[in-house]
Amino acid sequence: RSSVRVLCGSNWSLVLQGQWMLEFYAPWCPACRQLEPTWESFAKDSERLGIAVGKVDVTQEPGLSGRFFVTTLPTIYHANDGVFRRYRGSRTLEDLQGYILERKWEAVEPVAGWKSPSSIMMHGMAGLFHFSGWIRQIHNYLTGTLGVHVWVSYAIFILTTLLIGLLLGL
Repeated sequence: RSSVRVLCGSNWSLVLQGQWMLEFYAPWCPACRQLEPTWESFAKDSERLGIAVGKVDVTQEPGLSGRFFVTTLPTIYHANDGVFRRYRGSRTLEDLQGYILERKWEAVEPVAGWKSPSSIMMHGMAGLFHFSGWIRQIHNYLTGTLGVHVWVSYAIFILTTLLIGLLLGL
């Protein structure tokens, strides 16, 4: 049984309380797979370190990866009572433990307030990521289920975008 807590859109607010280390990963990512045993070992030691260790699958949680503005994999964040810092250190077990035990996170500049995952701005970013996933599902339905040609699907989205723009302009 894994000691790493799986976070998703419905429970991500847990990281707003207490001290956390979060990994954003994708199952297909070689660097993420390489980090996995180290991350598991780090999580097993989490009680002694006084932290919680979590992970987010960006392929399953695009809204959450958008909220944290994840652009590279794996991405690691430290959170302490809702203050977020991006971890950019080495990914060895000793360095991860040292980051917590030696309180190295205190020397790292926190994520700016407007870019904080709990800010209104990043809430909107999460919405955009959800919206893009919804559009991808519609596209897959049109091309896969209904057998519509890909270019016809693109044309439908282009015309819909123009129509919405026209209606908003009026």
